Amino acid sequence: MPVATEIGEIRHTTTPPQSGRKVWIDLDNSPHVPFFRPIIGELQRRGCDVVVTARDAYQVRELLEFYGVPARMVGRHHGKVKVLKALGTCWRAVELSAVVSREKPMLSVSHGSRSCLLASGLLGISHVMLTDYEFVAKVPAVKPAWLMVPSVVPDDNLSLHGARVLKYPGIKEDVYLSGFQPDQTLRKRLGISADELLVTVRPPATEAHYHNPEAEILLGEALRRFLQIPEARVLLLPRNKRQEAELRPAWSDALASEKLLIPGQVEDGLNLIWNSDLVISGGGTMNREAAAMGVPVYSIFRGKIGAVDQYLASEGRLVMVRTVEEVQTKIKAVRRAPAPHNRGRNVPALETIVFNILHILDSAKVRI
Repeated sequence: MPVATEIGEIRHTTTPPQSGRKVWIDLDNSPHVPFFRPIIGELQRRGCDVVVTARDAYQVRELLEFYGVPARMVGRHHGKVKVLKALGTCWRAVELSAVVSREKPMLSVSHGSRSCLLASGLLGISHVMLTDYEFVAKVPAVKPAWLMVPSVVPDDNLSLHGARVLKYPGIKEDVYLSGFQPDQTLRKRLGISADELLVTVRPPATEAHYHNPEAEILLGEALRRFLQIPEARVLLLPRNKRQEAELRPAWSDALASEKLLIPGQVEDGLNLIWNSDLVISGGGTMNREAAAMGVPVYSIFRGKIGAVDQYLASEGRLVMVRTVEEVQTKIKAVRRAPAPHNRGRNVPALETIVFNILHILDSAKVRI
């Protein structure tokens, strides 16, 4: 098994790196690419040498190429079986250790990457774990040095004993939304007319440890409902090729008639949301992206609801759909006018995350 392949160079710096300011960032899931992209840029702008690794899972590789983020690919996804997932996590940690040891970073950062956490322990590197879902499965006997979460996550839900907790304002999606540029030609490019109701649907993460099969029932009900509406087109966004291969035969007639569309190439998820009339998703990131952009969004996620989603639901920015009946009664099939996007706004979440990382780097507490 090859240890790694490369996309571009390992790292780019915009200013000469300062001694002792080398950070390793690991991306192991699709949402981590747009999230860390501005963080990497800010760290480099402020004199950090940044090493980026990534897991070849879901659409990570394609998104790295789409956004132009240089990274070294290490490891892959190991499917649904829990034992294989656990072994795969450990094996990837060994691979990461071999790759990163040559770079000698002083600090590692990830958004819940268990392999990065394990590899950091093997290398004696302090680890900063960001997360916005407090019910994520823990790695036994291994804890990050720091845990960084949105401020809406209550302290009593942060059960990583021994980790120092840091918080940032807003939600993680705020970090990269300020750099978003709407593409008003996307509908035309996908063959969707301006007067059609565009429903973007993200299936649940069926291979995740937290998956609840009830979400798949809700997915099927939602697809059937909107495929029966004459003026509606459904844009289905599978999480990986395996899931796409499972969904295509089940919805072959709708795909043949083009009532249901699966993009043939990677598209900017934010632009898909911005051009949609509503979003239905079985996962957290797309739900929160839509909520942050003011697009009507309905969650069919059936695991434990985290504090961030509860916060958005309490503000009326996210609607929880829990039953087949609620698919019919709660989801509104209504056209909307896209709101103007405010670019270049101040991003307290990004500033706070970068400040915290730099403060940790510059403190005497970082182990060399």
